[in-house]
Amino acid sequence: MKPASICSWKSANLNMPDALINEDPKFTEAFIAHEREQRIYTGKIACLLVVFLMPVGYCLDHFVYPEKQNFFLALRLICSVLAAGLFYLHTTEFAQKHYRLLGVPIALLPASIIAWMIFVTDGPASSYYAGLNLIVLAVSLVVRFNLSESLVAVGGILLLYFAACIRPETHGDLPKFVNNCYFLLLTGIIVVVGNHFFAQLRIQEFTLRYQLDQKKREIEETNFKLIEVDKLKSRFFANVSHEMRTPLTLLIAPLESLLRRFDGGSDHNTFELLETMRNNSMRLLKLINDLLDLVRVEAGRMDIKSDPLIVEDFFKGLSSAIRQVAADKNIQVETRVDETLGTLLTDRDKLEKILLNLLFNALKFTPSGGRIELVAEKREDNVILTVSDTGIGIAEKSLPFVFDRFWQADNSSRRKYQGVGIGLALVKELSEMMGGGVSVKSAEGKGATFIVRLPYKKAMPQVPDDREIVPTTAVDAKADSGEWLSSLYRRAEFFPTTGQRAAAKPAQQVALSGRKPVALIADDEPDMQHFLRTELQQDYDLIEATDGVQALEKTELFMPDVVLLDMMMPEMDGLDVCKALRAREATAGIPIILLTARADEETKFDALQMGANDFLAKPFSATELHARIKNLVDSHNFQRNLSKQNQALTSAIEQIKETETQLVQSEKLASLGRMSAGIIHEINNPLNFATTGIFALRNKTKNLPETQRAEFSDILNDVEEGLKRVRNIVSDLRVFTHPESGPPESVDVAEAVNASLRFLASEWKGNVRIETNLVPGQIAQATRNKMVHILVNLIQNSLDALGDKKFEGEEPAIWIEGRREEGKSVIVVRDNGTGIEPKNVAKIFDPFFTTKDVGEGMGLGLSICHRIVRGYGGHINVRSEPGRFCEFILDFPEQPRKRKAEDVADVPPMPADETKVAQA
Repeated sequence: MKPASICSWKSANLNMPDALINEDPKFTEAFIAHEREQRIYTGKIACLLVVFLMPVGYCLDHFVYPEKQNFFLALRLICSVLAAGLFYLHTTEFAQKHYRLLGVPIALLPASIIAWMIFVTDGPASSYYAGLNLIVLAVSLVVRFNLSESLVAVGGILLLYFAACIRPETHGDLPKFVNNCYFLLLTGIIVVVGNHFFAQLRIQEFTLRYQLDQKKREIEETNFKLIEVDKLKSRFFANVSHEMRTPLTLLIAPLESLLRRFDGGSDHNTFELLETMRNNSMRLLKLINDLLDLVRVEAGRMDIKSDPLIVEDFFKGLSSAIRQVAADKNIQVETRVDETLGTLLTDRDKLEKILLNLLFNALKFTPSGGRIELVAEKREDNVILTVSDTGIGIAEKSLPFVFDRFWQADNSSRRKYQGVGIGLALVKELSEMMGGGVSVKSAEGKGATFIVRLPYKKAMPQVPDDREIVPTTAVDAKADSGEWLSSLYRRAEFFPTTGQRAAAKPAQQVALSGRKPVALIADDEPDMQHFLRTELQQDYDLIEATDGVQALEKTELFMPDVVLLDMMMPEMDGLDVCKALRAREATAGIPIILLTARADEETKFDALQMGANDFLAKPFSATELHARIKNLVDSHNFQRNLSKQNQALTSAIEQIKETETQLVQSEKLASLGRMSAGIIHEINNPLNFATTGIFALRNKTKNLPETQRAEFSDILNDVEEGLKRVRNIVSDLRVFTHPESGPPESVDVAEAVNASLRFLASEWKGNVRIETNLVPGQIAQATRNKMVHILVNLIQNSLDALGDKKFEGEEPAIWIEGRREEGKSVIVVRDNGTGIEPKNVAKIFDPFFTTKDVGEGMGLGLSICHRIVRGYGGHINVRSEPGRFCEFILDFPEQPRKRKAEDVADVPPMPADETKVAQA
């Protein structure tokens, strides 16, 4: 069918969304084919039911209408024959193209016969009406009609019933007719609605099955592709490994020749570099050999040999081969062999690979001071080889994945233990190839036990095997090239695939010459650390770290000129260390170079985003390393010198500004002092005259009538109060113009505080709770009068603040505390009053600044206190939170000191004409 015809067919017959048809024509074609198959099948079933069930109705005819049973039998047989014809059509090509045309006749054919029987019998009163109901139900249960076909079938059955009941003599059977039509109609409606929803369910069911089949096919295709990719990967690894063996062999052979030449010579550094190159080449060859073995096992190209092997001698050789590596890590290795094993028939090379991989794995995960045990014993028909250690163990959730290829328990960049996940996978494959298996038992923190089970094959007793474990030193160069190559591959088996790390040491003092730039090297690989140290030690003082945490600690301790960080380190990786250094102010400017084997753009972006200054991808040249470090160190030193100069210039500018401000302030205060002196001189005499007049008027009060004395006395009190306020103002101005009176002396703080509280006792007693916490014998360098003056001012301020606050749930209180701090005598006055607004804190010590209403103060009290405290070499500070508290902290020198000119630079000189006023 064409897509257009499919769409129209779908809209007309399936009642499905056209969008689905247009989006996936294959789905529509598949559904049509499925629907055709089901409709033909159900059509056949319906035809067979009609063929066999219609003649069976003859039994009913015999009892209900015996006089017409022969006629009805003929009708039933005709119906069966016609139904058989419809059945035949369902088996022809016609049904494949027009199967929907055959559906409705299957229902209407028996309905027509039954309607004819109703017509020739009792019409509406005929009991054969129930047959039509059965056919309507069959439309729903047997044949898969859609909505339109259901409407046609049910409508046709109803019309046939109407035609069968239209006779003149049926007028009296109208109630039965209506009753039968009602139930027949309801049944038809139910069938039509049910068929509609059933069709929708069929569509949904097919859609789900279609999608499931499609996903299944996709999964099968993907699985097939993965298998092919896996084969390609294996072939690729095999080819690459074979190709890498040749250049590695050509590297190792000259290196061993050079090692023999420099061995015992004076150039020790060159010998160490050559040995590092040889060892790492052997490690790489070991990795390549393991990978090749894994590929061979997978491809089934590895054969199993059966040679006699004396187990005890074999185990002694293994133990001897790994003893040096174990000694370097301070690990004890123990072997135990069951005497009954004797000589076995087994593949020596593969058994050696299995046990060496397990032993090196145990060495890698066992800390210093631990123990490794290698045991061989016979159990029934098996040889049980056990390698157990006292290392870090394996988490229970990781045990099922231990033998998976390329699996790592810790895949993060900060893992402590290196590896590519080949060794244990190779152990599993080789063990199974030899007819056995391997299992593991472990608990985190309690070590691990690997158990290899191999079939026991007894061999005849042999003389001791003269095939000793080949040491890791070079073999005789005169040996045959084939023998040398075989020996090389075998010697590579005794090199661990990962370097053995040195234990991290805590940060400690390092001897630095002070003449070279300082470089910190952080790398957990001993060979890489040795290489970097050898390359840089002539030009830099070096500090070394073996993990990220140690790198961070030593950088903060020694503040190096440059930091070299390996990207992958235990505890903290290079990115985390870089981020931590940039987040701390002290180390934020230190240049950082990240070293990594990953050279992709994402890694570079991450490194630069974390604050690294440069990025070196391994392998890198020594020349490039030196150039990059030198550029960063020179740039860092230039920026540091420039920063120092900027700081010096900034400090000088600040000092100039401060000096200028002091000069301006000094001149302002001097002018203010001269003005205040004049005011004092002009006010003092009239003030004395007014005071004398008040005294005289009080003496004349007794001459007034009794009724006028009280009013006259109140007036005098008001006048006297005003004069007192003026006198206080004059007194503050006098102290402001002459804040010092004589050299400082040792003042008892407790005595000064008590005196101040006595002066203000009338204001606080009974109203405010006073708490004092003073140090006995606390001394401050000042004068007693000035000290009392300061404390009275501060306590008075606190009392005013407490009076302005409404207290709920607490009582007004003032706390006075004294203490000694680093040669200073500290006094703290605190209250729980209204506090000071943040915007006013910086201005409260300015002269004439006040937040009180007019007539309640001039704003000189705190300014005078500030000047007096500074005059004695002390400081006064304030802490406050509005609505909660206000706290003044004063500190005075505890010991006498020499007076300096700057201590009183802000105190204006006393004018000559003011001496008399000040004395008054």
